[in-house]
Amino acid sequence: MKGLKIFRNNQEGKIGYILLWLLGVPIPILIVIYLVRGCT
Repeated sequence: MKGLKIFRNNQEGKIGYILLWLLGVPIPILIVIYLVRGCT
């Protein structure tokens, strides 16, 4: 059950980045945000 929760959290994060990209945020900015958040 714990593995499913971690998988779901990872999926939600990926969907968020995809939505930002679709809204027009440049990929280098998304990479910086990813690195600042701690690569989790």
